[in-house]
Amino acid sequence: MTDEGEFRQFVALRSTSLLRTAYLLVGDWAHAEDVLQTALTKTYLAWRRLGEIGAIEAYARRVLVTTATSWWRRRWHGERPSQVMPERTEDPYDGWAERQTIWATVRTLPDRQRAVLVLRFYEDLTEAQTAEVLGISVGTVKSQTARALATLRERLAQAGVDTPSQPLGRQRDAS
Repeated sequence: MTDEGEFRQFVALRSTSLLRTAYLLVGDWAHAEDVLQTALTKTYLAWRRLGEIGAIEAYARRVLVTTATSWWRRRWHGERPSQVMPERTEDPYDGWAERQTIWATVRTLPDRQRAVLVLRFYEDLTEAQTAEVLGISVGTVKSQTARALATLRERLAQAGVDTPSQPLGRQRDAS
């Protein structure tokens, strides 16, 4: 199979997961698609020197995180105009507003803390895998996770949201 064919296969298998990660990092689907496109382009350019598939995915995630971080630093994130003022009504979906508040609070964290939480609790990577993707030590992953969770608990308590009993992200099986 050619490099292009292998790359197409990688994109077909991993782009959905990478897009979700990008969304959690930037908080907007359109920008997440842009960040993912940039990360995949850079991954393709480095394809031959990456070799094995494990290195390719780690590289793609690393580029995704650094691209999202640099995007966040250069863009203005203020108001977004709309044609219609939204109505203020009670949310019919139990817990939806609380989850939105939690993720909005996650998005206020510093870039590295947000990246550590997304990779650890949403992508379900180990501390070592997270450290490798971000290019930091395992100790830094642990300290950033602790700081991020403490900040989240404090800010959510101020917002009147109970701290969730399950980690933010995928629900884990007890089996």
